[in-house]
Amino acid sequence: MTSLLKQPRAVWAVAFACVIAFMGIGLVDPILKEIAVQLEATPSQVSLLFTSYMAIMGIAMLVTGVVSSRIGPKRTLLIGLVLIIVFAGLAGLSDSVQAVIGFRAGWGLGNALFVATALATIVSSSKGSVAQAIILFEAALGLGIASGPLVGGLLGEHSWRGPFFGVSVLMTIALIATAIFLPATPPTGRRTSLADPFRALRHPALLLLALVAICYNLGFFTLMAAGPFALPSFDIMQIGWTFFGWGVLLALTSVLVAPWLQRLFGTLPTLLTMLTLFGLDLVAMAVFTEHEAAIATCIVVAGAFLGVINTLVTEAVMGAAPVERPVASAAYSFVRFTGGAVGPYVALKLAEHVGVHAPFWFGAIAVGVGVVILALGAVTIGRALRSAPSAHSPAEAEAELVGDLA
Repeated sequence: MTSLLKQPRAVWAVAFACVIAFMGIGLVDPILKEIAVQLEATPSQVSLLFTSYMAIMGIAMLVTGVVSSRIGPKRTLLIGLVLIIVFAGLAGLSDSVQAVIGFRAGWGLGNALFVATALATIVSSSKGSVAQAIILFEAALGLGIASGPLVGGLLGEHSWRGPFFGVSVLMTIALIATAIFLPATPPTGRRTSLADPFRALRHPALLLLALVAICYNLGFFTLMAAGPFALPSFDIMQIGWTFFGWGVLLALTSVLVAPWLQRLFGTLPTLLTMLTLFGLDLVAMAVFTEHEAAIATCIVVAGAFLGVINTLVTEAVMGAAPVERPVASAAYSFVRFTGGAVGPYVALKLAEHVGVHAPFWFGAIAVGVGVVILALGAVTIGRALRSAPSAHSPAEAEAELVGDLA
């Protein structure tokens, strides 16, 4: 068997770019408060850094398959990398929060184009089995998620602009390496259309899971956006370390714990339990908002629940509708990113007008609605999963639906 580490330089170039791309999830968390201070912005205005990024990501997921199936994966990757480099750099040069928000949207477009084709590129270019390629991709995913807040904290200590410039420089290195080492990849397979993802949502099980994901993401990104503002005495590095712990737990549980729990209890029972626990974690944050140690602990613990949920929801989506997996991915990602776009803004508006505890009550209620939808739709979803043409592991599904975390 070929060693996992004995891969062509093209694979390592794309894997390195994946690490940087996945840093974008938590990179801005440590500097949210600093951006608000330096650019004289309100918390809800700063939350739009998440909203613009996620909204464009969701819309772009509808077109990534259309683009890749027409110009090929390599050109799609390179376009995505160029967009990230340009817009991350422009965000770092900005002097108003409105400009940063706009450039963060462009970053989201680039990330969607890159991440949506990265796994397929690694699988097609790597030596050894598909399983080994997926492990390599997951390692890049986990490293990026975990290191994003820490890198954001380290660079943000010098200036809030640092993390943006850092991403731009690192992605420039990745662009050069990808352009040189990755062979040409002509378009293959059926050309998809913009209508395909919407047709996929006609399948009840996929639609139910997408609705659950909207609710879940309202909670997920409420935690990401409101968490730093609930830690008023924490400096940039303390916030970075807190979310680093969150990212480490998320990465480990998505790969190691989720498959074990699924084998032990089944997909839907585990998913219902983890969603419930995540909702209770947000309730605890709402109740103990004035205790920073409790907030920091709850943020870190939430990573364990989120890792399992991401993996199992992803697997369920991939088996819920009798359509091609990229089409199911695009449909699901488009709908779920609605929660990722709306959640931060609504949560921090509540914080401004109601109180610092309000965002977490909002997130907990949203996740609770998701639990109810999942419980009521369990029979429909279970039937769809049992009739799926082929089974695949949670790890494989998590890697295939990379848009879930990008």
